[in-house]
Amino acid sequence: QVQLQESGPGLVKPSQTLSLTCTVSGGSITISTYYWSWIRQPPGKDLEWVGAIDTSGSTYYNPSLKSRTSISRDTSKNQFTLRLNSVTPEDTAVYYCARGDVLGGAARNAYEYWGQGTQVTVSS
Repeated sequence: QVQLQESGPGLVKPSQTLSLTCTVSGGSITISTYYWSWIRQPPGKDLEWVGAIDTSGSTYYNPSLKSRTSISRDTSKNQFTLRLNSVTPEDTAVYYCARGDVLGGAARNAYEYWGQGTQVTVSS
């Protein structure tokens, strides 16, 4: 059973960098053909795909966030990390990490495994 767990600060100040890590257990992030993704849900809004890293280490980003987003991984720890620069209050959301075999999906059923989600609030 694959399990994902998000970690990181729950409060970030405007203009700073949001950094979240997803720790994966029960399966390697380097095996098979999967997209390890970040998805977020702002309050009162739909899920939004942020970006992904695949099992070869290639990265993919939502065009609307690409200029501010970076995803990396630490294969020794079986973790992948999201960094979102220059945050504003509009980046306030519950952030999820998930595994799927489709790139860019923004629906619950697009992913086989999800983390529980972590609330990130951008506020001074």
